[in-house]
Amino acid sequence: MWIFVAVLSAVFAGLTAILSKCGIKKGNSDVEIAVRISVVFLFSWIIVLITGAYKSIADMSSKALISILVSGFSTGACWICYFKALSIGDASKVAAVDKSSVALSVLLAIIIFPDERALWWVKLICLAVIIIGTMLMTDIKRGDDKKKIAWLIFALLSAIFSTATSLLGKIGTEGIDSGAATALRTCVILVMAWLIVFCKREVKFVKELGGKEILFIVLSGISTGANWFCYYYAIQKGQVSVVVPIDKMSILVTVVFSLIVFKEKLSAKAWIGFVLLTAGTICMAVFT
Repeated sequence: MWIFVAVLSAVFAGLTAILSKCGIKKGNSDVEIAVRISVVFLFSWIIVLITGAYKSIADMSSKALISILVSGFSTGACWICYFKALSIGDASKVAAVDKSSVALSVLLAIIIFPDERALWWVKLICLAVIIIGTMLMTDIKRGDDKKKIAWLIFALLSAIFSTATSLLGKIGTEGIDSGAATALRTCVILVMAWLIVFCKREVKFVKELGGKEILFIVLSGISTGANWFCYYYAIQKGQVSVVVPIDKMSILVTVVFSLIVFKEKLSAKAWIGFVLLTAGTICMAVFT
């Protein structure tokens, strides 16, 4: 069951990247992130209230609550960096770098969790293929100025925070309703997102959002919420070293749509990287 949910997570993650790219073509990225997180917040709590999962919050231990809140901070930092990268870089390249977090996530999962060490050597081989594929997909050229590779910095930060999120989502949350835990995380992320907007005095840009932008932001927010619910359920019930690679297969959806919708182009080098990244991820999910 958790493998199927992980696949759904990948689909929603891929749709999120595309819908987000559509919604951040003209507006202020910080404001759009805050609005998007607000949609995720409402979506998450509506689901929790409808299912009655909120009742489990009162029974959470302090360890679980701290783990959830810290992972919420990590998730918020991840998405802030991710959407910032999307606002200035190609969706296909940003997705490739962001998905590289699978390498660090799996390595740390093998070290921290005993049940993740099965077929560790196969996982390491797959990781090597994924890393090579990611490096080829970024397609950074010598002589590129700082402005051209700014997206890479934010994408790398997104990958690092994504790794922390994966591990924190597993640690200290055994036996806790994943939906309730996800809803609590959104509280932290919501505060972070709007705090950035207020500190940078960007609230005025909320009025500048057009109807089309708002539509895509709302849709991407719903997609993000669905992604988080599926992802954290799969993380809690399954193996991190398997769930993370499956979730990162969202790059298939992202790349296909970016080529068709945004008319982005991949070089021969990037295509080879895409094939290696995809093959390594599939092997990780299937053979481990």
